[in-house]
Amino acid sequence: MFDSLTIRGLTLQPARFCAPLAEITHSAFRRLLADFGGCGAHYTEMLSGRKLLKEDLQQSPYCKRHPTEKRLIYQLMLRPDDPIEQIIERLSTVAPDGIDLNLACYAPVIRKLEACSRLFENLPALIRVLREVRRCWPGPLSVKIRLGSAAIGSEDRFAERLRAIEDSGVDAITLHTRFFEDKFKRRSRHELFAWATAQTRLPIIANGDILGAMTLQEHPEHFRSVAGLMIGRMAVARPWLFAAWEGPVTVDYAEVWRRMQGYIAADFPPRVAVRRLRLFSKYYARNFHFGHAFDTALQQAPTVEAMREKADAFFAQPQPVFALPNLQGL
Repeated sequence: MFDSLTIRGLTLQPARFCAPLAEITHSAFRRLLADFGGCGAHYTEMLSGRKLLKEDLQQSPYCKRHPTEKRLIYQLMLRPDDPIEQIIERLSTVAPDGIDLNLACYAPVIRKLEACSRLFENLPALIRVLREVRRCWPGPLSVKIRLGSAAIGSEDRFAERLRAIEDSGVDAITLHTRFFEDKFKRRSRHELFAWATAQTRLPIIANGDILGAMTLQEHPEHFRSVAGLMIGRMAVARPWLFAAWEGPVTVDYAEVWRRMQGYIAADFPPRVAVRRLRLFSKYYARNFHFGHAFDTALQQAPTVEAMREKADAFFAQPQPVFALPNLQGL
């Protein structure tokens, strides 16, 4: 069940990871995740390389590392004309366990910057950026990708980019088996992992619609060739997911939410804390039969303190929970 993965001398145990998620995998959420354990490495949310040059890496809730985080990998958004050497030099001051380059994000504002999925499509620029990162960074280097664009010849283009990634000195690939255009509207094509791993010598970490151990149990043949697993949205709804991989974990749902509220309030200024707690609560609410009422009440609360009052009122009554949250639409 993916007990370990070694990348450029760094052993990650277990080889089960929480995906980087925008506005979610900040320091407060990663601290909550670390409280439960069972996650082989934490990832920051995607960080703009240029902004890192001005960020206080020791204090920023996007960058800072809590002592309970055993392994922290920083995910970067880089553009072809970024000062990569300066960015890597700056990031090196906080001793990341690894660097991951986002080549998957399809958001229009990101594509306008020629970054992420646009960079993946621009083969000459992709090679140039990867080689420069590799020149500047001696540690574990990975990339997060999708299947590319769903156009005629997509398989050949994808295989060509896998070769370029491998030849540029990257150590591992996280593959989300959807096309860029799919976003989250169509199912992840797990059956393509076997084909993708046959195209490269690099270890591939499987990502997309993995809900927990039950996903592997339903179709073990889809995951036999991959080296690790990465889980995103379900890990937000249930931060104890990794700890519960080998067996059940007793959870006090109210206490977990309150702990998250405290961590967010400690790390963010009040107005930003409200937005971050609202976003986490959208996912967390999916655990409960009456989660819509919980989420609605929190979205309307103007302050973190008011959100705490609404949550206390909700949890004052026993709340039935689903065996598995439905995350459709998130």
